[in-house]
Amino acid sequence: MVAPLWHEQAAGRTVRARDGASCADPGDDSDWAGGAFARAARRRSYGATVMRGVYLVLGLLLVALGLVGAFLPVLPTTPFLILAAACFARSSERLEAWLLGHPRFGSVLRSWRERGAIPSRAKVMAVAGSTLGFVVFCATAAPGPWLLAAVAGLMLVGMAYVLSRPSA
Repeated sequence: MVAPLWHEQAAGRTVRARDGASCADPGDDSDWAGGAFARAARRRSYGATVMRGVYLVLGLLLVALGLVGAFLPVLPTTPFLILAAACFARSSERLEAWLLGHPRFGSVLRSWRERGAIPSRAKVMAVAGSTLGFVVFCATAAPGPWLLAAVAGLMLVGMAYVLSRPSA
């Protein structure tokens, strides 16, 4: 038997949905049984379930990208895992705990979550990688002055952000 969507408390006429959300009784029994409040509860429940599934799938895709990034030097690992942990926080406590407790990446993810900190070694690698990428871009693309300035500006903004974060 399926649990009823709403139940009513005798005193105070407060109604509760299965998920524990409550609202005041509309007072009009004509719209009560299958009316606006029941429809709103079904939409809220369905929408929450769908979003939880979306976050779960997105988190799994981000973990896959992070795994690929662990083996490819051109693809970063940690940003994908930070985003995956955020998705799992909204969808799966078990996967979030697994990611935060991971022996290789867990400490970096916990430092980021607690203080927004980036390890000093990662900062040096980010600046060196950006600088090398800019040199390769200049040497191989022969960009015009506007494109050169735009790429340099974006890379400088990225490096400034990384360097502004606390060190782990």
